[in-house]
Amino acid sequence: MPDPTAGGATAGAVTTADATVGLAADYFRSYSVVGLLAVVGVLFVAVAFGAGRLLRPVVPTPEKLLTYECGVDPVGEGWAHTQVRYYVYAFLYVVFAVDSIFLFPWATVFADPGYGATTLVEMFVFLGFLAVGLLYAYKKGVLSWT
Repeated sequence: MPDPTAGGATAGAVTTADATVGLAADYFRSYSVVGLLAVVGVLFVAVAFGAGRLLRPVVPTPEKLLTYECGVDPVGEGWAHTQVRYYVYAFLYVVFAVDSIFLFPWATVFADPGYGATTLVEMFVFLGFLAVGLLYAYKKGVLSWT
């Protein structure tokens, strides 16, 4: 029977390397579950689209190939001009949505000790990008109420 005080490894001792390997295995096991779920999801969608393609009837007629506009036969060309301001409205929405999403986590990290200066610089860089977006919208005249 080995002496536990003799400096040898005992049967119940866990080394740091064993603990690290076990921790890494748990870490990658959680990602393997996510990866397996993603593969199953992709396969589910692929099988559904493949089954739909195999089972649907394909009988093209001139009526089926006609552009459908809310039950009314189309008149004129299929091209329509859209004003750029609608795209700028969408751009402004994205700018402000990203701004609000970024501010809440930033405020919680800013309160942690040791992260104040770094997060403050990151926020000023982000606000710079936001200012460029607002300047673009102002130059396009989107911010004026007419």
